[in-house]
Amino acid sequence: MTDISVPARADGLLTVALISEVFWESDGAIRLKERLAEAAERGADLAVLPEIPLNPWSPATKQPRDGDAEGMDGARARTQAEAAAEAGIGLVGGIIHRAADGRRTSRALVVDRSGSVVATYEKLHLPEEEGFWETSHYEPGTDAPTRIDAFGVPIGVQLCSDNNRPEGTHLLGAQGALAMINPRATEERSYQRWKTVFRANALTSCLYVLSVNRPHPEEGVLIGGPTVAFDPNGELLVETTDRLALVTVDAKAVADARRGYPGYLPIRARLYADAWDEIARGDG
Repeated sequence: MTDISVPARADGLLTVALISEVFWESDGAIRLKERLAEAAERGADLAVLPEIPLNPWSPATKQPRDGDAEGMDGARARTQAEAAAEAGIGLVGGIIHRAADGRRTSRALVVDRSGSVVATYEKLHLPEEEGFWETSHYEPGTDAPTRIDAFGVPIGVQLCSDNNRPEGTHLLGAQGALAMINPRATEERSYQRWKTVFRANALTSCLYVLSVNRPHPEEGVLIGGPTVAFDPNGELLVETTDRLALVTVDAKAVADARRGYPGYLPIRARLYADAWDEIARGDG
């Protein structure tokens, strides 16, 4: 297991701004800069946007559009990097990424305060149902989530429905991440189910779970529901539909949770890895 005893920041704190707003309209770039500046002024080290925040909710229909996707040098990626650099704040944003071979994925972009992309993550578990026709727009990622150390306190990122497979959050906890950050696009009517999963993943992985949602219905899809945050004991810290909410991740709270139950239970990674390997071979 990754050593989690000494975070790079001496105080072991990371203040995260959860921004429930999307920025695909004509004034989006200006509003994004304003929101990140506000977050920085309120003391945030890192800001988090909803899933694919500079796109309309493209999966509302089964019809992909060429302009929805871009490379890492595309306008949406540049806009997010430039806004982070101007505000002097880290950022978790995202794009529909188009690789050189044409393959499309929903990609989270993790940007540091200088505007450099320090990590990416591609959504693994894609819905395909009314209002969420995601496999029609992009393919699932192929890499498991990994710990990100760019902000002094280790974090990890998953996208939306990835959190409904607990293995990813458990993996991040075992790697030493202190928080799992989850941009999402979900309907308000399903929120209570999501809330249960978020709490369970925080409690069993012994890390903070922070999730920010797209705020409003789009293209007939009833998207909406709270920003939410749980601490590593499964205690609710934030539940709000406010545009901006702040949460401070504390390394000491994580360490305390991991000394208590169920945190101290052995991970048994090799045992489960072998069992999963058998299932994977059966999938072939």
